[in-house]
Parts: sequence; C-alpha cells; structure tokens
Amino acid sequence: MVFWGLVLGALLVVTTGCLYLLGVLRQRRPQEPPLDKGSIPWLGHAMAFRKNMFEFLKHMWAKHGDVFTVQLGGQYFTFVMDPLSFGPILKDAQRKLDFVKYAEKLVLKVFGYHSGQGDYRMIHSASTKYLMGDGLEDLNKTMLDSLSLVMLGPTGQSLDSSCWHEDGLFHFCYNVLFKAGYLSLFGYTKDQEQDLRQAEELFVQFRKFDRLFPRFVYSLLGPREWREVGRLQRLFHKALSVKRNLEKNGISRWISYMLQYLRERGVAPAMQDKFNFMMLWASQGNTGPTSFWALLFLLKHPEALQAVREEATQVLGEARLKARQSFDFKVSTLHHTPVLDSVMEETLRLGAAPTLLRVVHNDHILKMASGQEYLLRSGDIVALFPYLSVHMDPDIHPEPTTFKYDRFLNPNGSRKVDFYKAGKKIHHYTMPWGSGVSICPGRFLATNEMKLFVLLMVTYFDLELVDPNTPVPPVDPQRWGFGTTQPSHEVRFRYRLRPTS
Repeated sequence: MVFWGLVLGALLVVTTGCLYLLGVLRQRRPQEPPLDKGSIPWLGHAMAFRKNMFEFLKHMWAKHGDVFTVQLGGQYFTFVMDPLSFGPILKDAQRKLDFVKYAEKLVLKVFGYHSGQGDYRMIHSASTKYLMGDGLEDLNKTMLDSLSLVMLGPTGQSLDSSCWHEDGLFHFCYNVLFKAGYLSLFGYTKDQEQDLRQAEELFVQFRKFDRLFPRFVYSLLGPREWREVGRLQRLFHKALSVKRNLEKNGISRWISYMLQYLRERGVAPAMQDKFNFMMLWASQGNTGPTSFWALLFLLKHPEALQAVREEATQVLGEARLKARQSFDFKVSTLHHTPVLDSVMEETLRLGAAPTLLRVVHNDHILKMASGQEYLLRSGDIVALFPYLSVHMDPDIHPEPTTFKYDRFLNPNGSRKVDFYKAGKKIHHYTMPWGSGVSICPGRFLATNEMKLFVLLMVTYFDLELVDPNTPVPPVDPQRWGFGTTQPSHEVRFRYRLRPTS
C-alpha cells in the first residue's frame, strides 16, 4: 500500500506539473488584469491570434477593456491598449520590463546570431555615429548613387523615355529599395553589372525568406519549409560573409564599425556572417513595403501626388534627367520637404504595425492613466500594438482608415505634433518605429531612403495605375505585428522616364 501510495503521489505531482505547464491551473490573482486562457490547453488563443492578430485583439479589447492577459502557446501576454498609459511601460525607470533578453532569443532563432553582452549598446552607438548628422548625410549620398545605378543601370540611362514599363508596384518598390540598400551598406566590387546581378539574385532569395518569416517566428513551418529556411540562412551567411567583404569597396562605415567591434571582442567570423544577415534584414525588411504604400496612396489620391510634385519643384527646380547621367540633386533637400514628410508619416500610420514587447522581471505594478493599478506577473510579457490602439483611434486621428496626406501639417505648412485623446495631449500619437529602449536605431536612414526613392519617382518619372479604379488591397493578415504590413495581392502600374532636356 505504501508503494502504491508513493506511485500515486508521484503521478499526482507530475500531472499537476504538466497541467501547470499547460496553463490549465493558472488563475487570476487579486489585482491582475482580466485573464483569458482560451479553450485549448497550452495553445490558448494562439491559432486565432496567428490567423489575424488585428481582429483578435480588437475582439479581446471589446471583451475585457484596456488591459487583459491572454495565453498564446504556453506564454502569457498582457496587452495594454490605452495609449495614455504607455509612458510607464516605455520609460520603465525601475527596469522591471526587459526588451533586450526577448530580442536576443528572437535573433538567435531567426538569424542564428548569439548576441553578446554589449551588442545592443554597440548597435545604438554605431547608429548614433553613422546614421545621424554628417554620417547620415554621407550615407544619403551613397544611397542616391545606388538608386541611380539600380534604376538607370551602369551606363547612366537604361530606360527609354519614349515607352512605358509595366510592373507590380509592390515588387518594383521592394526590389529597387532592397538592391540599393544592400549595395549602399555592403559595398561594390569593380564590376557593377555583376553587383547588380548578385543584388537581384539576393532579392529573390530574400523574398523567399520574407514570405516564410511570420510562420517561422511562430514555429508553424512544415518539414520542407524548415529545410528551406535553413538553406536560405546558409545562403545569406555565405553571401554576406566577412570573407566576401574583403573583396568589396565602399562598405558603409556603419557596418564596418560594428564588425570591427565584433572582431575586437573575439567573435568568430561565422558569427559575424550571421550578424550581417541580421543587419540586412533589419535595414531592408520594411523600406520597400512602406514605399509601396506611399506610392500607391499618392497614385490613388491625385491631389496628394500634385502637392508632392509641386513641393519637389520648389526645392529641386524643374529637374529632368539628362542623357546618360545619374540622378543629380542635393540630398540636403530632404530637410525641406514638409509635405513629403507628412505623406510618409501618414503612410507609416496606415502601414506600420509593429508589436512592442517587454518581459516582466519580478512582479510589477502598472499604474494606468485612469489611476487603476494592475499587478503584472513575473515571466509574463507586456505587449503594445499601437496600430490598433493609437493609429486607428478616431479620437486621436479622425477618419483613421482614410489617407490624408496633410494630416501631419499645420495650416502654416509646419509639422503638426499636437494630437489629443480624451482632451489630453498625447505624446505617442504614432509609433511606427517602436519607442523607448526598443525604438529602431536606423529610423532616420530608413526614412531618408524612402523619401529619396519617392522623390525620384515623382520627379523624374510619369506614373499611373494600369487600372485607375483598382482598390487599395487589404493587408495580408499574416503580417500584423511584423513591422510594415504587406498587401494581400499585387497592384499593377506603369512608369516611364520623363523626356530628357
């Protein structure tokens, strides 16, 4: 009897432990947010969340209010939906909400890169030094040269201004921005034709990885897809290897600075290759899709396109591409385009949908703007989804689903920064780049890269949709939460160089 009693006791302990791990036994404690575990042990609401994050969170918000905890694949996420309460989460003076550890796990899984102590500070230091001020101006000039090479060819003008060229707008924007960004950051060989071919081949592979990315992060790939991801990772590690870097000139000082840091810290070359893949993804994964939305909105709103072109004429003059030349204008004009700035900010409001995550270290009290206090449990993850709670809030942005190119302009033409919710001025009125410790360090480079591309397109090209009545496509639901959204289907357009002078 004693023996069987011990066996039954052991089984009870194991069963209880398994149930705990599956989340079955978790109960809401006093002062904690509403808890919704879902009907499936351990998985919880994971399938509904992954199917359409936007619709899922909208439903949970309506059901539970501004703060709620949900179970997603064995992990508990507390979503905070009141933007007036974001401050304590984003600032976190007590450092009880950690972003770095979560990011380190993610980059290890996706890129195979083992982050070392100090990497996060190093990346921000390099970005401050080379992606702002004079360093950014130098990179802007390089980007202009790269865009000229990609769009016009090595001879200076590969497009015939007498005929139209047709393409998918999403493919065109993503392709051009990826190749120009890749060449600007990772340098050239002596053979520009070869550089363009390699950049095109890399883009094809990058898009394959990009399509698998959301389900890869959620571990939803089938066996063949897992093997394909492994193949793509190895391909990019080789293509971006430090060994191949030695064969190139003009590698950006931003990349060079970070690689030197890793070398001095004794990081193996193979791990540096993985770091390069991570930085390529970070720098090029969103600029193409954002530029697609920007050009599509301009083509669907002729008054906006006209306003941007008039501003471009004011700052650039009547620019025309001369025979066998590259694009030629001062990149400093990017500082004098308030209309284009508003267009890009409005595009990011409508198109950027990142999720901001913080891991809770030790139980933590979150005080809401209303005065209500909630206990956040150690080990849970606090999540913000600004697209739904900020960008689509009609109180902050009237008619939030409508593209308004001048939404971020004051009547006098200056940038509008005063937005309100419930009568209170709100600091975080858009959050396309994240915020606080997790704000994108390359946001200024990305913004200038996209502005430069859009300026070139509206200044030097005639553009039109193949079908002017084609609606703006809905968002691919798999892309919610992963930076800039992508369209569910392609949009065809035509373009041609304006006649040379």
